[in-house]
Amino acid sequence: MPSEPDSTPDLDLRRFPDVEADNLFATDAADRLLLDEAASALQEAQPGEVVIIGDSYGALTLGAISRFGAAAVRVHQDRVTGEHALDYNAEDLGIEGYSHHTLDAELVAGARIILLRLPRGLDALEEIAALIAANAADDVVVFAGNRIKHLTPAMNDVLKKYFGRLDISHARQKARVLIAREPVRPAAAASASPVESLADAFPRREFNSDLGIWVCAHGGAFAGTKLDIGTRFLLEVTEQMLPEARTAIDLGSGTGILATMLAKQRPELQIIATDQSWAAVTSTIATAEANGVADRITVVRDNGLYQQADGSADLILLNPPFHIEGTVHLGEALKLFEEAGRVLRVGGELWTVFNSHLGYRSTLSRVVGPTRQVARNAKFSVMVSTRE
Repeated sequence: MPSEPDSTPDLDLRRFPDVEADNLFATDAADRLLLDEAASALQEAQPGEVVIIGDSYGALTLGAISRFGAAAVRVHQDRVTGEHALDYNAEDLGIEGYSHHTLDAELVAGARIILLRLPRGLDALEEIAALIAANAADDVVVFAGNRIKHLTPAMNDVLKKYFGRLDISHARQKARVLIAREPVRPAAAASASPVESLADAFPRREFNSDLGIWVCAHGGAFAGTKLDIGTRFLLEVTEQMLPEARTAIDLGSGTGILATMLAKQRPELQIIATDQSWAAVTSTIATAEANGVADRITVVRDNGLYQQADGSADLILLNPPFHIEGTVHLGEALKLFEEAGRVLRVGGELWTVFNSHLGYRSTLSRVVGPTRQVARNAKFSVMVSTRE
């Protein structure tokens, strides 16, 4: 039975160093419902038995530790800003007892209680579900939740593929939890081609005949193995980009298509590909390796360009986001523009592609330098901004 609503107030958490605003929150109803649904299991858990995946800013991890005494908690967060926020919040609250992990077998090995903030994409959920089913304890219970507006019936189907039993909680404050038990081990999977090893399934690989490259993608990578239309449009003008450039940055690299194409077209370039997402950087590495250009691409998981020195780059390419967790918010794009302006050398160029209605040109001129339109189609604009 679901536990009664908990009266304990939320922990005082911040989103920092992620974007902070009045309409962006560090904790929400899905976090609260997940902790309440898992309360009994968390109270009985032994050290090392609890795993948390997809915790946004620490509400699940720090709540499990402070409210229920969970110890030696293993945590995977796709975004590096989430990791940093968890660490900052833990330090502020004086809470210890967790460790960061990549999305691999070690993360979930022997786990008995898993709290999962459901990802938006089905491929991301499948990668996680397959990993848990293959490596967690036989009696593992997965509490997977999110806001109802982000849930789809197809998520149930993915979980049923990897677990023998799926229960669904009552809704509360527009949130719901799916509770999965009885993992289906790979060798016993009913699928026509069971996944014997997660390495065989992820990252997925697809040859893009238009570009002449292999594209590799982990489940959580934006656009998967496909070429998104904004990136396609930006690729049409790469031959116009600062011919004397010797250092370039693919900012928000995704699956590494831009970085890989630049490396193939311009072998004189030393390229840095950076993204805050674990799924993105691991996909970028795989794409670069699959196309024989890994020696010219340095891949960095970073909050924007935090690890890059002032005035250190000749050329930066960016397809900026305009949503933050489903909320239309331009704060992330502005942060990336400002970082690009800092990292570009004088005379360096920032090339951006974005939905034309967003009107970023004046902002780019202000925070980077003189900006002109290079190309425009029915949906997108490509701009180049020159650092003065």
